[in-house]
Amino acid sequence: MKRRILPILITVVGAGLIGLLIYGVSHQAASRSIDEQIGEGREPVAPDASEVLPALGAAGHSSLAALRGKVVLLNFWASWCEPCQVEAPLLEKWQGRLAGHGATVLGVTYLDASPDSEAFVARYHLTYPNLRDDTGDFAHAYGTDKLPESFVINRAGRVVALSRGEIDERFVERALAVAEKS
Repeated sequence: MKRRILPILITVVGAGLIGLLIYGVSHQAASRSIDEQIGEGREPVAPDASEVLPALGAAGHSSLAALRGKVVLLNFWASWCEPCQVEAPLLEKWQGRLAGHGATVLGVTYLDASPDSEAFVARYHLTYPNLRDDTGDFAHAYGTDKLPESFVINRAGRVVALSRGEIDERFVERALAVAEKS
C-alpha cells in the first residue's frame, strides 16, 4: 500500500500544478501597455483601429479608422454597468460641443446583449455613433477588462489620454482641448 501512495501523491500534485498553470494563463491581467506609454509621455497608435465592428441599432459596420482625422473620445460601456449609466448623459451633453470642433464620442458596447444596448442608447438619447464588440477582442486590445473605460484619440490616430473608470467633465474637456489645438 505504501508503494502505491507515493505515485498517487505525485500524480495529484502534478495535476494541481497543471491546473494552476492553466488558470494563470487564462486569467492574465489586461495589458496596460497603453497606460505605461501615456505615463511616459508617449502617444501610442490606437490599437485595432481598422477592425470593423457592427453598428449598434443600425445596419452596417464601421471602425475607428473611419473616423481618422477627427478627435475621438472612445468609450467602452455596457448597459448593466452603473458608472456607464452615470456618464452616458455627460457624454451626450458634450457630443454637440465636440462635433463643433471636428471631434466625436464613439461608444463601443463590451460583451453586452444587443437589445439591452439598444435600450440603453434609447433611454439616454445617445446621438453619437455606437458599435458592438461582441467578442471583446477590440476592448482587450485597449487593455479593457472593466467598465467604463475611455480613451482620447487625436486626429493622427494616437491615444493621448485615458480613463480607467467613470469619466468626469475634466476628462471630456481634455478631449475638447485636443480637438481645439489640432
